[in-house]
Amino acid sequence: MTQEPRELTDAALADWNEALQKASPRQLLEQAFERFERIAISFSGAEDVVLIDLAARLGKPVRVFTLDTGRLHSETYAFIERVREHYSIDIEVMFPDAAAVQDLVTKKGLFSFYRDDHGECCGIRKVEPLKRKLATLDAWITGQRKDQSPTRAEIPLVQRDTALAAPGATLIKFNPLANWSSQRVWDYIRGNDVPYNPLHEKGFISIGCEPCTRPVLPGQHEREGRWWWEEATKKECGLHITNIE
Repeated sequence: MTQEPRELTDAALADWNEALQKASPRQLLEQAFERFERIAISFSGAEDVVLIDLAARLGKPVRVFTLDTGRLHSETYAFIERVREHYSIDIEVMFPDAAAVQDLVTKKGLFSFYRDDHGECCGIRKVEPLKRKLATLDAWITGQRKDQSPTRAEIPLVQRDTALAAPGATLIKFNPLANWSSQRVWDYIRGNDVPYNPLHEKGFISIGCEPCTRPVLPGQHEREGRWWWEEATKKECGLHITNIE
């Protein structure tokens, strides 16, 4: 039976992280689902579908949400539907506030992020819808990995999300694949017939909005295709702002 969520002190979180270091992502998910009822998987990329697959194999209801920024590749929209059908699950799609998007585009055009950096656009199209969703949850699950970028090198398996929690609320964030490599993720995908975005077959590794994502060349790091006009230490859109605080 799922327990009522209870306050986790910083010391308890540190102890839990230490205890989880030898746990598999599946075991971490089991503990997360056991402790929290209002918990969901944030879905956008290959790692997230691995989490959906692992959760589905636990035989428990899987709550999944995704962010539709209005600027995604057509392949990504098709991918979302394929995952929905493959796992027979509902995927809650969160949309940005239409008035905020209209105001930004009217004042600064469709591509202001190339000039002003991506923070403002991502804040409207991603962070605000995410905050709305997280306000309904006690915990969320992401597919972040330590080797994805310099900003993610120190992410723990479980943490307190102080940046995106609603005022006065406690929000716990799980990163079950933090210690996995890209190779391990793709070994799992291929070995378990897990759906993936067809853009991966065209040289895209980390996939976001269409104007801000491009394929990477051989030898380039996977995050170099995201916001390629900005420094590597800034390659976060605000969803994981705790990584650079």
